[in-house]
Order: sequence, then C-alpha cells, then structure tokens
Amino acid sequence: MTAYLLERAWVDGAVRDDVLVEVEDGRFTSVVPDSDPPRAVPVRGLVVPGLANTHSHAFHRALRGRTQRGRGSFWTWRDQMYAVAAPLDPETYVALARATYREMAAAGITCVGEFHYLHHQPDGTPYADPNEMGHALVHAAREAGIRVTLLDTLYLSSGFGAPPEGAQVRYSDGSVDAWTARAGALVPGPHARVGAAVHSVRAVPADDLGAVADRVGERPFHVHLSEQVAENDGCRAAYGVTPARLLDDHGLLRSTTSLVHATHLTDDDVALIGRAGAYASFCPTTERDLGDGIGPSRALHDAGARLTLGSDSHAVVDLFEEMRAVELDERLATQRRGHWTAGELLAAATVDGHASLGWDDAGAIAVGQRADLVVLDPATPRTAGTGRDENTVVFAAVAEDVRRVMVDGRWVVEDGDRAAIGRELDEVIERIWA
Repeated sequence: MTAYLLERAWVDGAVRDDVLVEVEDGRFTSVVPDSDPPRAVPVRGLVVPGLANTHSHAFHRALRGRTQRGRGSFWTWRDQMYAVAAPLDPETYVALARATYREMAAAGITCVGEFHYLHHQPDGTPYADPNEMGHALVHAAREAGIRVTLLDTLYLSSGFGAPPEGAQVRYSDGSVDAWTARAGALVPGPHARVGAAVHSVRAVPADDLGAVADRVGERPFHVHLSEQVAENDGCRAAYGVTPARLLDDHGLLRSTTSLVHATHLTDDDVALIGRAGAYASFCPTTERDLGDGIGPSRALHDAGARLTLGSDSHAVVDLFEEMRAVELDERLATQRRGHWTAGELLAAATVDGHASLGWDDAGAIAVGQRADLVVLDPATPRTAGTGRDENTVVFAAVAEDVRRVMVDGRWVVEDGDRAAIGRELDEVIERIWA
C-alpha cells in the first residue's frame, strides 16, 4: 500500500485540500480530505481523475497539419484519410498507435475508446491472424501505459448498400456473421476490453442491424451518427427515417450505446436518444476542423442523454479543450453563456466517459475505483491566478499543463516526458509519409 497526499483534488464533485489517498493493487482503498499524515508521499498541484477519450482513430494522427491546404469538406478530407489508411501494416500501425497513445497519456488520458475498422490487408485479404491489426492497438495501449476499449467495427458498404471501394475493402468482413466470428476471437488482456461498433448507418445496411443488435449484448456499442447532413439525407432517401430512428427501430438505441458526433438531429431524434439514456460522444475539435457543425449537447443532456468526449481525428489531443469547446460552441450557437458547468464537463470527461467504454470502476477519486490521477500545474501562464478549482481545469488548462499521470496505481507520465513523445511521433509519421 502507498499513501499519497494530494495538495488539491477533485473529489465528490468539488476541489478539496490535502486529500489523503491510499493505493493498493491499483485501486484507491482510502480517500480522506483535510488530512495531514506524517509519511504520505506529497503530490503537488491540482489533481483530477483520469480522463477517458471515448472516440479515437489512432491512424488519423498522421494527418495532423497535412490536410489544411485549400477549400474542401468532410468528404474531401475523407479521401486524404483513405490515402493514409491504404498502406498501413501491423508494424507501422502499432508504432503510430503507441506514439499516439503516449501523446494521450501525457495529456491526462488514462483510457481510450479505439473505433477500429482497419482490419485486413490492403486488398481486403485477412491476415494470418485475422485480428492482427486489433492486437496491434491493444499492444500499443499496453506499451503506452493506458487502458483501451477496442470498439471492433462492422463496415459492409461504401454507402447505403453500395459495395466497399478503394481503401474500404480493408474495413469489411463481408457479413455480420464473419465480423462476429473474427471479433469474437479477440483476447484483449487485463488493460483492454472489447466493445462493438457499426461504422454508420450508411456503412451497414438496415437489414443487418437487427442481427447486430442480437450480437452486441451488453457490451459498449458505438456508432457515428448524423455527423453530416448528407448522411441524414441519404438515410431518409434509403429508409424514410433519420439515422437515430433507424437505430431505434432495430433495437440499437439503448443505455450502452454511444452516438458519436450526434450533430444534425431533429427534435424527435433528441427525444429518442434521451429516452434511451444513451451516451453522446462529442468531439468538438474534430467537428470544427472538418466543418461538421455544432451538435445540440445541452438539449441531449436535458432529454436524458449522457455527454462524453473524444479527440476523434486527433487534430488536437487535449480533452481540456474538448471540455470547454462544448460550452463555447453552445455560446456561439445560442449567443448566450452558461450552458454547462465546469463540474458537468469534468464528469463527462471522467466518470461518464469511462462508463461508456465499459469501465464503471474508473473516473473518480473514490474508494474502490481504479487509481488514476492527473496532476496539473496550477501556476503556468495559463492556469496562474485562476482559482485552482474545477473552473481552472475546464476553462484555463491545456494538455501541456499536465505534469504527472497515474494509471491503475502506476505513474506512467512524468514531467519532462513530452519531448521524447514528440520525437517518437515525428519519426513514426515521417516514415509513414515517406
């Protein structure tokens, strides 16, 4: 057992002083504010629970800074993304994912939901181990020191029944049965879990959605939803309903469902999602980078949905920025302030995010929870003079203010690690583009 004295820490919905935590076998066994123990290891700074990144495509990290020339849209960006996906092999994939996950760890992310659809060889042929690319991601997370929920993704169509084309042939298992058999053979390990995903309603025909609902069970289920107006229009043309209604009609709108983006919703969609108690995984930095739009975060919350946050394409890996972007985007959309409290946004990035990935025992500094700690410097040029409370965390801090990170009772990031992570990313990504 190791005892730490946290100078200031977010516990039970408030920032408290001198929090004594005892850690044994990777979990908190005692949490006592206002303590003064003689032998506890001091942890200076402002401490929050580990953050959960609920939506990641690790290989998209290679695109940062390389897709900004000229005009375009989500759809032109997608072509560039396919060009990066096409040549990746297990060796380059594990190297890129490991470096990306290390960047996440240095930003305070202790668990990631990896939306994984890069399954097969470039021509669509399975590897000798059909899950080699999935195992690469699990291995990368282990080496980076964070937990991962591998959201193994079904992808059968280039759009509303059309066959996969180009790089998409790598994504497709050909049928729900083949996807179920391959994903069912994954053995993740103690730091990893396996969830399920449908890429989108355009990538899986409606006739297959009922079978998916039968196979998913109680695992976390994630799906891109209504990211683009064109997706909604195509769904209505093909099936006569919105994507949210289509999922609900086939039993896939449930409390374990995470709807990624959920940007262009009708009032009926919002009500359906709220009644299901589903999660809405917002990724504001990606949504603004791709020109997706601003989703109705507060309306979803008020209807009964639970907000979580992801970095998606990794245009930015900074969940502090994602947190405040939810509030700031609402301000732009409504011309009013004060939609989300800092505490609500911090909960979205911690306990609710972990729960949506199947880790109900993480995201809080509390007895029995996994011992994850993120230590922020409260005296950087960004955080100094801001009050050293949850508002500092959400509305002032950035990823670079993180000094130390503990995952499952083990320090995995120390102050000064960031430079080495940058060199690793640079080397890996230059090799991919060479």
